[in-house]
Amino acid sequence: MCGFVGILHTGSKANVDWATAIKQANLKIDHRGPDETGYYSDEYVNLAFSRLSIIDVENGQQPLSYDNERYWIIFNGEIYNYLELKAELTEEGYHFETTSDTEVILAAYQNWGDQTPNKLRGMFSFLIWDKQKKSLFGARDPFGIKPLYYYPSNNAILFASEKKSILEVMKQKELNLEALQHYFTYQYVPEPMSMIKDIKKVVPGTHVQVRPGKEINFHKYWIPKLSPVPKEENRLIGDIQEALFDSVKVHMRSDVPLGSFLSGGIDSTIVVSIAKEFNPNINTFSVGFDVNGYNEMDVAAETAEKLNLPHHKYNVTPNEFMSALPKIVWHLDDPLADPSVVPLYFLAKEARKKVKVVLSGEGADELFGGYNIYREPLALKPFSYIPKGMKRSIRSVVKNIPSHIKGRNYLLRGCTPLEERYCGNAKIFSEEEKFHLLTGYQNSYDSLELIRHYYEDAAELAAIEKMQYIDIQTWLKGDILLKADKMTMANSLELRVPFLDKEIFKVASSIPGDWKTRNQTTKYILRKAAETIIPEHVLNRKKLGFPVPLRNWLKDEMYDWTIKLIKESETEYLLDKSYAFKLLEEHVQGKHDNSRKIWSIIIFMMWHQVFIEDKYSFTNTVHGTNKEYSIV
Repeated sequence: MCGFVGILHTGSKANVDWATAIKQANLKIDHRGPDETGYYSDEYVNLAFSRLSIIDVENGQQPLSYDNERYWIIFNGEIYNYLELKAELTEEGYHFETTSDTEVILAAYQNWGDQTPNKLRGMFSFLIWDKQKKSLFGARDPFGIKPLYYYPSNNAILFASEKKSILEVMKQKELNLEALQHYFTYQYVPEPMSMIKDIKKVVPGTHVQVRPGKEINFHKYWIPKLSPVPKEENRLIGDIQEALFDSVKVHMRSDVPLGSFLSGGIDSTIVVSIAKEFNPNINTFSVGFDVNGYNEMDVAAETAEKLNLPHHKYNVTPNEFMSALPKIVWHLDDPLADPSVVPLYFLAKEARKKVKVVLSGEGADELFGGYNIYREPLALKPFSYIPKGMKRSIRSVVKNIPSHIKGRNYLLRGCTPLEERYCGNAKIFSEEEKFHLLTGYQNSYDSLELIRHYYEDAAELAAIEKMQYIDIQTWLKGDILLKADKMTMANSLELRVPFLDKEIFKVASSIPGDWKTRNQTTKYILRKAAETIIPEHVLNRKKLGFPVPLRNWLKDEMYDWTIKLIKESETEYLLDKSYAFKLLEEHVQGKHDNSRKIWSIIIFMMWHQVFIEDKYSFTNTVHGTNKEYSIV
């Protein structure tokens, strides 16, 4: 596990000190790899690497070379089937000098070329430089667990694990106004965009190839396909259990202390319960708030007690919450208005005191139908008997009914096609609301149009599968996995997500929708599979996730802080502050719950202060070392 920076340039004619530039860029991500740094350079490339040691390897330092230094690699992630691949490649005559999964990727690339990413089971982003062909090859894992940013300039292309490394080298930075407008719909910046105009992300399941002075070629090597097929319940349960045990087992390969996050929900409990079979003393960690309805620590502690596992918990206070926010936003790179980012940061910080690797339950909701919104198609089924023309007429009438009238929203949803109402698990501002908030609102930046092609891909699927597909392609990589990677790596902690495994996806993608939302619950078939695995008190609990008491705190503990932030923020050229104050006062007076809208504004304003106004600087002591560096 690590962070890296790679620069492909046009050679010495560029007259740029790339060696110094890449060291400065690599310093910005020291938190991703505090144990070791490494560099490689030749006429066309500069590669930098920061390593967090997880599995002891012999001569496996990066950048790593292969085939008499023809190939050089920088690699972030873990390959869980590298031993099997190594055995296969050895039979074909390949030799290995190290015990690392990194060298296996290099041998695989020499043997299979651009088909290599399809062979890998794990989480990864990497770059491979072929000195002989003068070609740079890179790839990102299918789900987007590991990030990969890129920035093409006039005389070079920069790649990095975090955007801040590229910002360190860029001469100018321009705000991406389209990304800003979409952010206020989705609460994150949808890929491949970032909030800085010229910096983008390599989308998940994609490999890239580029030569000095040439444009980047992108190829999508993996696309998630949901193909439900009828199966008996017992068959489904058996397939799920087999895939889960296999995935958790391979995700536990590590030579350093390993733990697991544990909430009060079913997903993390499944992971912990299975992990206990392979490590009877695995440490567990939970986080919460001292506010009624926003704390699952007691449930998590009960689970750990029933499993006879060591448990560590941390309570986040309002002052800690506010004080940590600038640094958290810096680590995120782009604004992300998911409030659970903050408790996740503190959870990772607490876990890092005991372990270097943690397991978590991300991905289960998207793959097995865990969000309550997935039950909406069942609730709206009566509208399927109404002709489309009549639904359009009803919709036009209902729009004129005051929003507080009971039943209005139900009628609107029922008379609005799924493709026009569902843009993912979180929709913060409507287009009309963004028109009032954004001083430069553009009609051409329609957030639903941004995902239209995903609906076209899923045209033959039932409603629940369409919603899952949209979330896998957007919400999962844009929110869930982004916050998981950035908040754990901020604390030099490696996160592993057993649910997001190719073998589990094979099983989950074949499950029909009626096995997911059934008997007034979500993830029905996963719960059935978990009956013999997890403690009973967790089995049918309502999903909470990482509940954050923003609704309460914005009226009290965070009110003055929020007022001050809005006033001091230099975002008048982008946002109508009077509209922001209006939302806050309506919330405080109890007229509307505007907490998520206000939080989205807060996070963007904080991001603007950190990255545009340069208001903050931090000194970060990297875990396990005496290194200190300034974040300016």
